[in-house]
Amino acid sequence: MHQAIIRLVVLAILLINQILITYGKNPLPFSEEEIYTGVSSIATILVAVYTWWKDNPVTKKAQEKKDRSKETDL
Repeated sequence: MHQAIIRLVVLAILLINQILITYGKNPLPFSEEEIYTGVSSIATILVAVYTWWKDNPVTKKAQEKKDRSKETDL
């Protein structure tokens, strides 16, 4: 799934680039490989942060909920 989303974003950027060329505008100064690498890196960072956030009680409310959950497990 992760790779499919990255390929979709890269395709969208390449289509935007082609539209810019068609209308005589300057294309984006990146190769397809650079775009893929950049989008892949950003996606990896976002997934890592989301996974960390989801699995850890970061907010005070989440910490309280975790504490209550531990109390009921005992």
